[in-house]
Amino acid sequence: METKRAAASLSALGHEGRLAIFRLLVKAGPQGVAAGEIARRLDSLPNTLSANLSVLSHAGLIASRREGRSIVYTADYGAMSGLLGFLMEDCCNGDPAICAPLNDIVAKAAACDGTCLTALETA
Repeated sequence: METKRAAASLSALGHEGRLAIFRLLVKAGPQGVAAGEIARRLDSLPNTLSANLSVLSHAGLIASRREGRSIVYTADYGAMSGLLGFLMEDCCNGDPAICAPLNDIVAKAAACDGTCLTALETA
């Protein structure tokens, strides 16, 4: 991942509302969550939700698809893994005492299909 894209991703996640949306979508897995359901779960106003979804989408962290009259959003697990990998790229010059636990988290994220967030949170 290039620095410019990583900065855009981190900027998008650097907002409490957008981070909450992203975490909700990561937990939801590949089936995703409809926009209306995201708004209900997070008690978000439609225009605020729309703006936050747009920022996350432009950062490449989420994707959307139309299902009937709904737009369903999903986390992009590849982008999440790429961002984690970018952050870990030069981890303490490879010091295994520091990097081993973090590398385990990155490996779990790389294999994540949305059902592994609990494992990532406890790692």
